[in-house]
Amino acid sequence: MTDTVGHRMDGGGSLEGRVFRPASAAERVEAIDLAFDYRGDVTLELYTGESLNGYIYNRHVTGANPAIEIFPADKPAPRQIPYADIVAIAFTGEDTANGNSWEAWASKKESERRAEADRVEADARARGLL
Repeated sequence: MTDTVGHRMDGGGSLEGRVFRPASAAERVEAIDLAFDYRGDVTLELYTGESLNGYIYNRHVTGANPAIEIFPADKPAPRQIPYADIVAIAFTGEDTANGNSWEAWASKKESERRAEADRVEADARARGLL
């Protein structure tokens, strides 16, 4: 599947700023799967001409009418949108998970553990316990 500027999906990098206009039902499912896994808001273009910005939080892939559930950015209540109503998906919100790998998280946690151990040791020395 490619986006509107011809980028192939290769599993790397952020989707932030990309727009997908699926050419088939299979590509639509693939784009919706990407949007569901995305950690930011998306903008859906619907066949009715409506543009809907929000966060996709659930999807119903089985049954006669697959649909997504989205929290619209400008409304308090969630909406359900059938897959078939989606013309395009733009990844418009900030990708909050971009660059946050497991290795970066583990390194940060190890650094925090070392800092806490140093703090506890300094406190123990100040109390004359070490």
